[in-house]
Amino acid sequence: MRKLYPTIIVLLFIQQYTHAQKDSIKSQNKKWSIHWQATIIPQYHFKFNAAYSGDNSLQTSEPTRTSFSTTLFLKYKASKNTYFVFNPEAAGGKGLSKTLGIAGFSNGEVYRVGDPTPKPFIGRLYFEQRFPLSSSLEKVADDINQIAETTHKDYLSVIAGKFSLTDFFDDSQISHDPRTQFFNWALMGNGAWDYPANTRGYTMGAVIQAVYKDWAARMALTTVPTEANGPNLQFKWGKAMGFVLELEKTHLFQKSEKQFSTVHLGYFINYANMGNYQESNDIIYFMPGTPPDITVTRKYGRTKWGFYGSADNHFGSFHFFVKASINDGKNESWAFTEIDQSFTTGMQFDGDLWKRKKDRFAIAYINNNLSATHRQYLKQGGYGFLIGDGKLNYGAEQIIEAYYSAHLVKQVFISPDYQFVWHPAYNQDRGPVHIIGLRLHADF
Repeated sequence: MRKLYPTIIVLLFIQQYTHAQKDSIKSQNKKWSIHWQATIIPQYHFKFNAAYSGDNSLQTSEPTRTSFSTTLFLKYKASKNTYFVFNPEAAGGKGLSKTLGIAGFSNGEVYRVGDPTPKPFIGRLYFEQRFPLSSSLEKVADDINQIAETTHKDYLSVIAGKFSLTDFFDDSQISHDPRTQFFNWALMGNGAWDYPANTRGYTMGAVIQAVYKDWAARMALTTVPTEANGPNLQFKWGKAMGFVLELEKTHLFQKSEKQFSTVHLGYFINYANMGNYQESNDIIYFMPGTPPDITVTRKYGRTKWGFYGSADNHFGSFHFFVKASINDGKNESWAFTEIDQSFTTGMQFDGDLWKRKKDRFAIAYINNNLSATHRQYLKQGGYGFLIGDGKLNYGAEQIIEAYYSAHLVKQVFISPDYQFVWHPAYNQDRGPVHIIGLRLHADF
């Protein structure tokens, strides 16, 4: 943490400068949007019982682990319907047990990188061209990667460059962002969507979306990692690429501005140099005593496909969500995490219920599962990129998470968080695990 102090001081200075610049620019021509965020999350888990452990197991006892990230959000309006987004970022720190041992991992701000030293990188660098579909106009407020302006409400948009697919797909106002909402990976999005991304969660490609009245349709074609959860990306038509298609309906069952529902339905298919679980399991019959190894069965053109859906329901100061996703579970988990079926649900209470307008309390339940061949692979001693205890007494991985976000000053929030994990990495012989965390988040 001491190594982070100079960085934090510098970033606080940048925040004050960019905040002043943003006010100046807003009053002039509103061609720019400038924002900044910083998030620090220390996490600790109490000692738990385990009948055995493997190379990818959550350690039964370890010190507190801390993650840190900071991002500068720049958006420029080059012409009436042309935009450019540039987000330099720095991230560092460690996750519990090197970010291993739980499929629905406990901190969405950590990545599986070896060096915990904060390092700068480009998170997003893309352009967007919009084509109006009607003359209807709406006012858009200044926000992260969003310029204050009056613009067309209905439009066709083409986006190309580097981004995270979760910027545009599988969105939720209640359960999406680990910097301000739930910490857990399986609550950032639908867990069984193995969405294409490098180790840090970004990909390159193109998105086309049509927004008309309360409907939106989106599709994307992107690169995928060259290896499971790897840092490098590639695109080979029909062999190594990602595709996703989504339909969104907003203001469903609307009774007022604060009482409505939003639904997302998506289909995805990834092509990559994946291994096959059944072929890997068969190795044990030809080589008795040898655990299966998914990497020796890898082949280009293999697929992972599936569906996801979610519904956000808003009732004034009370909000409720439900998400479900499934993939075929035949080939290797490749980019996000090792979940083949996931169901999550939860609720959020806004602080104006107890006269703390900017506070919130939220609680959620997660149920993750694996396909039959994926279970057998782990049972026989196989390892994925995230989980593997050397053995497996299978049980659904179930997690409860609760957090309270308390407003301190301006745009600074502190959030204590608690997670209870049954059957970490789907193993009934390990756990349960109690995880506590504290998030300090600032954005301007």
